[in-house]
Parts: sequence; C-alpha cells; structure tokens
Amino acid sequence: MTDIPTFSVRNVALGGDAPLFLIAGPCVIESEAHATSIAEHLAEACRELSVPLIFKASYDKANRTSVSSYRGPGLKEGLRILGAIAKRTGLPILTDVHEPSHVAPAAEVCDVLQIPAFLCRQTDLLVAAGSSGRAVNIKKGQFVSPPEMVNAVEKVASTGNKKIILTERGSSFGYQNLVVDMRSIPIMRKFGYPVVFDATHSVQLPGGEGKSSGGQPEFIEPLARASAAVGVDGIFVEVHDNPSKALSDGTNALPLGEFHPLVKKLLQISKLVRGWNVGDQ
Repeated sequence: MTDIPTFSVRNVALGGDAPLFLIAGPCVIESEAHATSIAEHLAEACRELSVPLIFKASYDKANRTSVSSYRGPGLKEGLRILGAIAKRTGLPILTDVHEPSHVAPAAEVCDVLQIPAFLCRQTDLLVAAGSSGRAVNIKKGQFVSPPEMVNAVEKVASTGNKKIILTERGSSFGYQNLVVDMRSIPIMRKFGYPVVFDATHSVQLPGGEGKSSGGQPEFIEPLARASAAVGVDGIFVEVHDNPSKALSDGTNALPLGEFHPLVKKLLQISKLVRGWNVGDQ
C-alpha cells in the first residue's frame, strides 16, 4: 500500500494503515425525521461491525436533471437538521457545497465539505473549501481522468489544508452510462491522500429516466467488493429505507436492510488487503 499520512475527521482516522471507513446516508434530506432515522440505523450497524462512519446527506442538490426535481430543504434548514443529527448521534457529518458562499456556514456545522463531481474543476469553490479548514472530499468528475485529479488536489492544498479525500464515482461511457476503472484507486492514492469508492453513484445511469437518472443497483455490491480488493480507504454509499420512494437518486440507492451484510463482506476483504484486524480501531 502507498504510504499515506493519516488524519482524523473527529473520531474517524483516514488514510495510512487506518481501517476501512464508511461514508453513508441518504442522497438528500427529505425530512428531519427521515434523515435522523437513517443516521441512527447506520450508526447502530457500524457500531455492531466496529467500522468508522461519516454520515452524509445534502441540504441542496443543485445539479438535479430536471428543474422540477426535488432539491432539498435548503441551506439554513438543512444545516440545522444536520447539526441536530450530529448532536444526537455523535457522528461526523459530510455535505455537498455547490458555491463558495455556502462554504462558511456549512463548515460551521459539518466536518467534511464535499465537492460534487460536476464541480471538481471549479477553482473558487475548491479554494474556499480548503480555506475553511474542514476536510474536503473531492469527487472525481465523470469527465476527468484519474491523473488529472492532482490539479484539484493542488487547488485545495494551496490553502495549506492537507485534509483531502478523493472519491472515484465512475467515468462517462457514451451517453447515459458509466464504467469504473479500478486503476483509478491506486493512481489517485499516489497523490498522498485517502481514496474513497462511491459504490452507488458509480451504478447511476445519468439522465437515464429522461427527467431523472436511472441506475443499476444490482452492481453496487460487486463494484464495492472490487474496490475493497484493490485497497480503497473508504466506501461511499447512499442508503434509503425505501429506494422506490426516494426523492433523489432512489434508482441507484442501496436499500437500508442490505447495508449491514454488505459492509460485513467489505470488511472481510479489506482485512486481507490492508492488513488490519476487523474490530481494530
């Protein structure tokens, strides 16, 4: 494994020889009760499996396919809900930021600021996120090669912030389809930062439903297992208790009931590859 310095997001160690960690939660905040329930279920499952968890949910999905698609409760209400979940569960929190003006308020509540894949080349946004002092998760654009992501890394690192995470989420393969090149994980790890595999957006069919994206959730598990086998540092998975009723990205979400058994398998694979004992923290 590439020697990567370890840093912490609250109580979660990332990089180096640290155990596999999870980033999980619903795509978007649908209601406070719903997001809180998902967070509590995920927290309980991860405690049982002794795997670190960062909870994720978006207060706004600014890049939905259609203007009529649900985007979320908005910045103010969404951050209030995320702050309440953090206090209730003790979990570190991750959320997307889409414009520089959102960075400061999001950084007051959240431990990790995520740069959406479509925005991974937006210099002002990357620099603002880096300047916040929070950890920054940069999702690799579907249109960007793994080696090119060093440029996004350098934009954040130019602020002096070295708490950077890179996330692979598939590459465009013709129209409305994505493929995953597992070589991207070791390639991006060579930049010196932990790499995450987004197992749910990687099975998305962008715009595949016309007014929304489609998905192939049957491939979540095989791709997640493959990423664990090549030594990924973390797994990102969007989870919903009823994907068919989800207000965003339900077609590629992992059903909540499948979360525990999937993570258990991933831990077993990661144990072999990364050389740590399941249960070690």
